[in-house]
Amino acid sequence: MRDSFLSKRMENLKPSGIRKFFDIVATMKDVISLGIGEPDFTTPRPIIDAGVHSLNHGETHYTSNAGILEVRKAIADHLQKLYGVGYDPVSEILLTVGVSEALYLVMNALLDPGDEVIIPTPCFVAYQAEVMLAGGVPVEVAGRMEENFDLNITALKAAITPRTKMIFIGYPSNPTGAVASRQTLLEVAKIAEQHDLIVVSDEIYDRLVYGFEHVCFASLPNMRQRTVTLGGFSKAYAMTGWRIGYVCAPEEILKGLTRIHQYTIMSAPTTAQYAALEALKSGEDYVKEMVAEYDRRRRLIVDGLNHIGLPTFEPRGAFYAFPKVSVTGLDDETFANRLLQEEKVAIVPGNAFGAGGEGFARCCYATAYNQIEEALVRIERFARRLD
Repeated sequence: MRDSFLSKRMENLKPSGIRKFFDIVATMKDVISLGIGEPDFTTPRPIIDAGVHSLNHGETHYTSNAGILEVRKAIADHLQKLYGVGYDPVSEILLTVGVSEALYLVMNALLDPGDEVIIPTPCFVAYQAEVMLAGGVPVEVAGRMEENFDLNITALKAAITPRTKMIFIGYPSNPTGAVASRQTLLEVAKIAEQHDLIVVSDEIYDRLVYGFEHVCFASLPNMRQRTVTLGGFSKAYAMTGWRIGYVCAPEEILKGLTRIHQYTIMSAPTTAQYAALEALKSGEDYVKEMVAEYDRRRRLIVDGLNHIGLPTFEPRGAFYAFPKVSVTGLDDETFANRLLQEEKVAIVPGNAFGAGGEGFARCCYATAYNQIEEALVRIERFARRLD
């Protein structure tokens, strides 16, 4: 018998650094988790009611492959209102099973074997993995805390080769909380035009910014026709379990994504589509309330970590702080494991997020304020023992 029936591509794919770490957490009691990137809020009641209403009224069937047209129209209106970028809801918007499916579709529809994708890091753990699963080659461009983890344009230019096909960006950033400046994104746009590259922009955290502007990449001059925008409802509307996202792209590109979606998914969950529609209709006040609370927690955790002596730059978006834990003399993996075992606080080692993450750790502040306060007490107690 063969030693393994797995493909070589699968054997080379390392497990998620987040899930691997939280397999340990699942075996422990009384752990304060600053690890999983998920809102602690329950989905707002009107959104839940809309999903329940759809079930009670028999909406339990497939929708069209692209999703309910009314939902796509609402997304088009939403993006036009927020960012001034227009998409045709009939031919340029596809509803997906979260941004995770959207990411899978993009890579498989656009990449040929050996195509290179430039990815600013640290970044969400799935980016490089999805490139590899599609036969592409991820090329990491590491950010630095000293530059607020903004994309280094010089490094980006140096990473381009004849095999480069795509620049993949994700701002606001998971795990750093960085928000790319308009000037930086204009430089990315210029490079994309010069080298005839496509830009894929994961904007799932677009609504979660704190006193800074989120720039929708497709809204930049001449970028709409070479940009694929990924978005969804999980983070801003506290709808992670509903698994509903979307892709916006020029018609010719979206046709390719839709073809794969037809064969692998059929259509996004019907109940979640109706809930998403209600989120766009009535969810704005809830979004603002949640963002205000995240901001309060953000100030608590950043000030607390800096006070402890773990240098932490101010996250401008999402709901993550990214302290430099290597100042304690421990590497990030050791720091996170010992903190979990000794003080029962769960954070994620920065090396899980690619180049530039080594020596840091991701702390999610989408958890209760009093839990963050207690976590900081425990982290400080642990750090003091390392002095």
